[in-house]
Amino acid sequence: MKVVWVRFVSFKLRGLRRVPTGAAFVLAGFVAAGSSIALGESKPSKSGSDVETIKVVAHPIAAFDREDAGKTRFGKLTWRGGLVLTSPSLNFGGWSGLALDAEGKKLFALSDAGTWMTGEIAYAGGKPAGLESVRLGPIRSLSGKTLHRKRDHDAEGLALVKGSPEKGSVLISFERKHRIGRFDIGEDGLSAALSYVDLPAAAKSMKANRGIEAVAVLRGGPYKGSLVALAENLPDPSGNHTGWLWVKDKPLAFHLTNPADFDITDAAGLPDGSLLVLERRFRWNEGVKARLRLIRRDELQPGARIEGETLLEAGMSREIDNMEGLAVHTGPAGEIIVTMISDDNFNRLLQRTLLLQFAVDGADLAHARP
Repeated sequence: MKVVWVRFVSFKLRGLRRVPTGAAFVLAGFVAAGSSIALGESKPSKSGSDVETIKVVAHPIAAFDREDAGKTRFGKLTWRGGLVLTSPSLNFGGWSGLALDAEGKKLFALSDAGTWMTGEIAYAGGKPAGLESVRLGPIRSLSGKTLHRKRDHDAEGLALVKGSPEKGSVLISFERKHRIGRFDIGEDGLSAALSYVDLPAAAKSMKANRGIEAVAVLRGGPYKGSLVALAENLPDPSGNHTGWLWVKDKPLAFHLTNPADFDITDAAGLPDGSLLVLERRFRWNEGVKARLRLIRRDELQPGARIEGETLLEAGMSREIDNMEGLAVHTGPAGEIIVTMISDDNFNRLLQRTLLLQFAVDGADLAHARP
């Protein structure tokens, strides 16, 4: 349970809670001096193969904007509500991948500590109100063994291929030991790995902790059903993000521009074949930022250099943390509901597990940029 700021830095400085800038620099000084300051808990590896039922406590987030509680419109997104999630379970945390069912209720999430989570989002007045019937279990290898080593169990991306979070099939990306695995979901939770996707040759150039952070399956358009993956940080010579679109099972590269130098954290396919991409940035003098961008289906082509459109950029004046998981579903009026979850790095002193929801009119996403 020894965690120091040096370790926190090694996890890519994935965000702070609302820590004053001066305090951040003071702590940075301790890092430079090599001091050991315990700020949280180490990331546990899910021991054994048992599935456990846990309690999750949810505290509502009244407003997304800390400085203007009445503000609900953020670019093309409308704030629906959010939760701060806590649990007495030592295995709760580190959520890096997210999938929801068609109604936005059944949930499946992945932790980069090698744990999966199922549950159901409860709603009140159209806003998230709690997380119920929560179970945790271990991610397992092809041989059925629990993944204990960090280099094996660092799950980062999740895509629902077919079915639902209760019964279906998913793709899971891992970094450090880079791979994308195929798994099934059933009554007993997540199956052992079934097989692995052939990766592009460029994946060999990814740094251990900068691997495939985002995976998604396109839900419409000319490449419907195709896998899309993006590296957290694999810049081309111009500093653009690197991603791949699998066409006839062959990964073909594309690049996404990266203004202001963000890292990729997740992606989710939209019904029309477009793609949402979630990004994160950390700087000592500004804290953590989150950015949500849209790649329209006509832009998403092998070999393309894609500009995309920024739908949301939020800093420490908003209720964000290290936002790493992204899922979408269609609301009752046809609107697109965007759900995000944060990875607290098991650093419970400075970070939080947040579940945030926004709505966006599908017509707004279809309109070209001005």
